Amino acid sequence: MAYQGFAQEYLGMPAVTRAYTTACVLTTAAVRPVCPPPFLSLFFLFFQIWRLITNFLFFGPLGFSFFFNMIFLYRYCRMLEEGSFRGRTADFVFMFLFGGFLMTLFGLFASLFFLGQAFTIMLVYVWSRRNPYIRMNFFGLLNFQAPFLPWVLMGFSLLLGNSIIIDLLGIAVGHIYYFLEDVFPNQPGGKKLLLTPSFLKMVFDTPEEDPNYNPLPEDRPENQPRDQDQNQQQQPP
Repeated sequence: MAYQGFAQEYLGMPAVTRAYTTACVLTTAAVRPVCPPPFLSLFFLFFQIWRLITNFLFFGPLGFSFFFNMIFLYRYCRMLEEGSFRGRTADFVFMFLFGGFLMTLFGLFASLFFLGQAFTIMLVYVWSRRNPYIRMNFFGLLNFQAPFLPWVLMGFSLLLGNSIIIDLLGIAVGHIYYFLEDVFPNQPGGKKLLLTPSFLKMVFDTPEEDPNYNPLPEDRPENQPRDQDQNQQQQPP
């Protein structure tokens, strides 16, 4: 019963959240990373292109920090995909690509090699800014509005003795996306700068029906034979 419940919950996850969460768990469980020295980072990224992807999938050794990140990744990635990105899978994937590109660029200069936690903070930041009036409770100790959640997580990371540079990177990239997508287009003279490529929409979004499409008379529903008529036509004489 527990296995069936877990399988049902897993299959009920939206596609992007399920794919990314699964990739993170499998990569973190299977990989023992080797960090190249900073002066070799460009060399490794040039000859090992897969590192541009796997650095967003590895969350360190299995432990409290890993499970903590997985909970937040699953929760806020799913709420974004089922909320403000509902029916807009291509736009959601484009946000992944845009955020990943900026983090990779900034990470090279800051010698940051594993950006999964920063990516999670970016998702949390975008969700929190799009849901500013939701009240949050952190371990029953703090009550605050949703926009403060990324900063609370950064403070919690600091208490655990972790570097906050990763969290700041996620907050910065999340704010850049939020500003370009939600703020700037609504300003006087502003316009939408982040345009999802058409090939992503072709791959991930279901094509909408043309409202001006006029079907042929034989294709119209009212002219289709009913089930009873079809059964009678199929009966042998």
